[in-house]
Amino acid sequence: MKAMILAAGLGNRMRPLTLYTPKPLLEVGGKPLIVWHIEKLKQIGVTEIVINSAWLADKLIGSLGEGSQFGVRILWTREEEGLETAGGIINALPLLGTEPFILVNGDVWTTMDFAPLLNVDLQQDLAHLIFVPNPQQHPKGDFTLLGGRAYTFDQDKQGENLTYSGVAVIHPKMFDGLDAGKRPLAPLLKQAMLEGKISAEKMQGEWVDVGTPERLTKLDLQIREGFFA
Repeated sequence: MKAMILAAGLGNRMRPLTLYTPKPLLEVGGKPLIVWHIEKLKQIGVTEIVINSAWLADKLIGSLGEGSQFGVRILWTREEEGLETAGGIINALPLLGTEPFILVNGDVWTTMDFAPLLNVDLQQDLAHLIFVPNPQQHPKGDFTLLGGRAYTFDQDKQGENLTYSGVAVIHPKMFDGLDAGKRPLAPLLKQAMLEGKISAEKMQGEWVDVGTPERLTKLDLQIREGFFA
């Protein structure tokens, strides 16, 4: 199974830290955010990882290289300007192949064990999403979880409203017939939910959306003090 880490964002909310450092290379607990993901993927045997790049791409690629220092093989895509989530995935499909792959947002941090993702059987589904309790900065959540299925709020299901963690298993068929270009992932997920083609579960583990310098500093301190041990 392959994986893709989304790492092409500008990191505007993290400025001034991201003026000269790509967001995935910002460190917590003594290592870059993206390295935590790479090591977790390597630990479960996923050694072929696609990473997209745009903002400060040369610095990101120069730091991680082809992945040998981590025991993995990194395949890179470059975007002249950020293509957003779905656009970045579509651009990377030639490297990802035709089988389901693990998708991870490069700007989150989690203690989640990725191993169960290897056993996700999508069958006729287009994706399996990992949800988390709504963080303080996003109190209403993104989607509804009910009976192992994901729904939009418009579907008015009486389940639990949760936030998408940025961790998922995605089938390339999600993007069939879509042209390359700038395109977010959320509308595609919502359409697939309306068609009953998205499964989901609640994350087992800690999760942080590292979206601001304050949250980065707090997470770094928590890791160093053993808060998540």
